[in-house]
Amino acid sequence: MNKKFLSFGLSFYLLVPHIAFAKEEKVIPKQPTKQMEIMVKQWPDSLPRMKNNSLQFTYPDAVRGIYVNANSIGGNKWNQLIDLIKTTDLNAMVIDYKEDHGNLTFMPEKSSSYRKIGSNSIKNMTALLGQLEKEKIYPIARIVVFKDSVLAKEKPEWSFVEEEKVWTNGRGEAFVNPFEKKVWDYNVNLAIEAAKMGFQEIQFDYVRFPEGFENKGDKLTYTKGDYENLNKSEGQKRVEAVTEFVQYAKEKLEPYNVKVSVDIFGYTATLEEAPGIGQNFSKISNHVDVISSMIYPSHWTAYFGIEKPDLHPYELVSEYTKMEKKKLNQLKNPPISRPWLQDFTAAWLGKDNYQVYGKEEVQKQIEALNDQGVNEFLLWNAGNNYTKNVDYTPKNEEKKGD
Repeated sequence: MNKKFLSFGLSFYLLVPHIAFAKEEKVIPKQPTKQMEIMVKQWPDSLPRMKNNSLQFTYPDAVRGIYVNANSIGGNKWNQLIDLIKTTDLNAMVIDYKEDHGNLTFMPEKSSSYRKIGSNSIKNMTALLGQLEKEKIYPIARIVVFKDSVLAKEKPEWSFVEEEKVWTNGRGEAFVNPFEKKVWDYNVNLAIEAAKMGFQEIQFDYVRFPEGFENKGDKLTYTKGDYENLNKSEGQKRVEAVTEFVQYAKEKLEPYNVKVSVDIFGYTATLEEAPGIGQNFSKISNHVDVISSMIYPSHWTAYFGIEKPDLHPYELVSEYTKMEKKKLNQLKNPPISRPWLQDFTAAWLGKDNYQVYGKEEVQKQIEALNDQGVNEFLLWNAGNNYTKNVDYTPKNEEKKGD
C-alpha cells in the first residue's frame, strides 16, 4: 500500500465526524458542582434494581439494523421507521441512550443517580421498549463513552486540561480520560441501567482517545492512574487502557444477560494497532460479543488499491471484509462481525469523488458482506432518512411475506 495514501487516508478518516454535533462551551468551572459530587456518591444505590424481565425479545437470525436518534422518536418519522422495519427484512434499531455530548436521551426515574444528565428528548423509554417488543424489533442501546462534554465540564480532573480549561477539539467537543477508572464506572453503571431497563445489547461508541492524541497529549494535563508506571510506550499504555475498559465493561455486564458491542474505526483492522487513539482491533474483539467497524466507503482513500472508494461500494466492502475475516479467524473466540454501512451521500468529497447513494449503492454493500459470509450489518444515516425499496434479504433466504 502506498504510504502517502495511507497517511492521508488516516488523517481524512479521522477528520470526518460520525455525525454532526453542536459546539460545546469551552470554559469550565474550577470545581465540580455539588450535584455531580452527589451523583458520583450515589452510583452504588442504583444497582440493586432488577432487570425488566417482563419484556421478551429474541435475537434475530442475523441483526440487520438502523441507527435511530432521539429526534426521530415520536411523530411521523418514528412511524416511518417502524414501518420500514415491518415491511422489510430489517429487524433492529440502535437507539441513542447516552448521546454524543454526554446527556441521556430520556429522563430517568427520580431515584436514579443519573437524573441530572437526563433530558426529555425521548418521552418514555420504557414505553418505547414495549413497542419494540410488540413489533419484534431488537433494541440496542448506543452509549457514547469517552467523548463527553457534559462530564468533562463537571469533572475536569477526569478530562484533559489545557491552560486551566478543559481541552476541546476543533468541533468544540471535550473528551474524558480513558485512563481514569472512575470514568469507566460512570459509563458501565449507565450501561447496567440500560440492560435492566430491557435493552438486549449495549453498543459502546467512541471507545478511544481523541483523534491525533499522540500529537497533543504532551501539552495537556491529565492523570494516567494505574498506567503511569506501566513499562510500555505511551501509545501502548493507551491501547491497554481502552482494551481493559472493554474487558471490564463486558465482565460487569455479564450478570445482566446482554450482548456487548463496540464501534471501531474500520482502518484499525488494517493495522496492527492505532496507538494514537488507543484502539487495537484484535484486542478489543477478544472482549465483545459483536464488533462493528465503521466501513463507509466515503471514509477511505486509496485503500485496497481502490482509487475512489465511494464510487465502488461493493469492492471496498468486499476487500475490507476479506481482511477483517483474516484477523477475526486468528482469535480463539471471535465476535460477530456487524459492520456499519453507508446510507448517505458524501458530497463533501467533491466532484467526481462521490456518488449519490441510493438503492443500488446500499444493496451492493450488503451483497459484498453476504458474499464474504457476513449477514449482519447496521445502516448509518445521521438524519435517519433511509433509502427506500432496498432489498435487505440475505442471499439464499426467503423474503419477508413469501
